[in-house]
Amino acid sequence: MGRRLGIIAGSGKFPFYFLQEAQNLGYSCVVAGIKGEAENDLENKADVFEWIDIDGIFKLITFFKNQGVNEAVFAGKVDHRKIYKEGKLGKALLGLLAKGKDRSPTAIIETAIGFLYQQGIEIIEPTKFITSTFCDEGILTRKKPSREENEDISFGWDIARKIADLDIGQTVVVKDKAVVAVEGMEGTDEAIKRGGLIAGEGAVVVKVSRTLQDPRIDLPVVGLNTVESLVEAKAGALCFEAQYVPFFQREKAVSLADANRISIVAKKAEVINKKGSRLNI
Repeated sequence: MGRRLGIIAGSGKFPFYFLQEAQNLGYSCVVAGIKGEAENDLENKADVFEWIDIDGIFKLITFFKNQGVNEAVFAGKVDHRKIYKEGKLGKALLGLLAKGKDRSPTAIIETAIGFLYQQGIEIIEPTKFITSTFCDEGILTRKKPSREENEDISFGWDIARKIADLDIGQTVVVKDKAVVAVEGMEGTDEAIKRGGLIAGEGAVVVKVSRTLQDPRIDLPVVGLNTVESLVEAKAGALCFEAQYVPFFQREKAVSLADANRISIVAKKAEVINKKGSRLNI
């Protein structure tokens, strides 16, 4: 195969989708699976594979260099809560993290990106490999949001943007114009389920990107797992940002939503102006 691309794989299905798309484009994919996060079957899909501990950044560098990799992407999630568990991280990584401005997910990944670049490995944007997963504005399901659900979408949108820009999370669960749950370190699916337990049937979930999203660091996604969580929470609608939030396994996810009378809406809300900030349109 052709050009080599490194993939630092966390949990979820994103690494599988990304790997397949990159291979379809002719890339030879060298995958570093994070232990306790990446799924075992990923090892069988990669062209070259190695398991890496969560604090194994130096082993990661050696692995990529030995495989001739100088460009890589992050794909999938890593449970950020693990950095607070005693004994989980080695002294070398703790020393590297101490150089960051804080221990927010963004700051940690920014620090890692800078260090990897110094070692000759550039973290690049994953978006060019998954352009087919981005949606235009519109309603994707047979069921349209009710008037009340549309009001909750509008209410939740601005709040979701604010918490995203504060690097707290990128998802809110809303019902009757009240915030029921805000995504934190637990991730989108768990936030949805928690919101369902609190709000009961009919909550609305809104997921957005940051005003100035760096897709190398974090790319918010929705997919079949998201809809499965909506079903479990007995939610009424999902709204996500069109053209900025990828939608994986779209056909299966929409089919499941239709079967459970859940609306899915892709909302185009903002563009980037010449100064780099966003404008509502």
